[in-house]
Amino acid sequence: MSLVIDSNVEYLQTALHISAVKFQEEYANMSVEEIIEAEAAAGNQLAIELAQELTSNVNLVMELFDLADTNNKFMILSEMTALQLRQFLPQMEEKDLLQGLYFFTDDKLMKMLEELPPEQLVNTVFEMFSQEEIVQLMPDEQLDKFLTSSDIDKNKILKHIQSIPEEYVAQVLEQITGEAVESMNSIDLSKQFGELNPLEYKDALKAFQPTQKQQLVLSLAKEHNEWFQLFDAHAYTTIINREKQKPEVIKAMSVIEPEHIQKMIEELPNDLLSIVITQIDTEKFAEILMNEFPEVMADIIMK
Repeated sequence: MSLVIDSNVEYLQTALHISAVKFQEEYANMSVEEIIEAEAAAGNQLAIELAQELTSNVNLVMELFDLADTNNKFMILSEMTALQLRQFLPQMEEKDLLQGLYFFTDDKLMKMLEELPPEQLVNTVFEMFSQEEIVQLMPDEQLDKFLTSSDIDKNKILKHIQSIPEEYVAQVLEQITGEAVESMNSIDLSKQFGELNPLEYKDALKAFQPTQKQQLVLSLAKEHNEWFQLFDAHAYTTIINREKQKPEVIKAMSVIEPEHIQKMIEELPNDLLSIVITQIDTEKFAEILMNEFPEVMADIIMK
């Protein structure tokens, strides 16, 4: 590993009480470690103490290697493996992780959204669309999938069918059975709907006009928000990709649980992942560096 970062030479000179002339004449081409060793060998007690502190004093490391400078953070990170880089992510602020999502293409963002647990995807969608908008934007086959799902109790559907205007329910029943309905009472129509055989029942639900299907789906889903998870993930991402811009999507993704965002960010190539991590709090960065990667710290000090 070969690291070249901007250490704070001025800080080192001041901390060890080295004159500017001596520093220029004797230490101009030396590494941090070499300067400290030379001063310690010469009996400089400050240098002896400093050498000990470099493995334990976070503030000293931050100051000496000017880690507040994102360029210095990046130079360190750029030498690390993907596995090492990932160890920084749990310590990062959510807003900084979300910024990393801008590195992905729209298509990749949609793919990662599709791979989320359904609840996480639906929560994200709720940040961008109202329930009414979701149902209106869903393609007809998704409404059919919802209404014919085995996850929804048939009695609940029959109850909500009573809220659809009687003439539409009667029209569907006549279309499916080929017989005229005898009663236009909503309860009677719902009962007759429930008496259809399983295949006719599913066909009847699919036979409603889009407006009636949307009304039925919305009334059911409002009663049970978890049923919004019955729509295909790809149907959601198709709507998102068509209706929303990347900044709106990423803002909505703030409701996703942090571990899922971290998993997404881990898919970035190392150079981009390193850029994201440079936004981490400097003190946390130094602590992780010292506690988890002492070999990297040793390499920095020797350069």
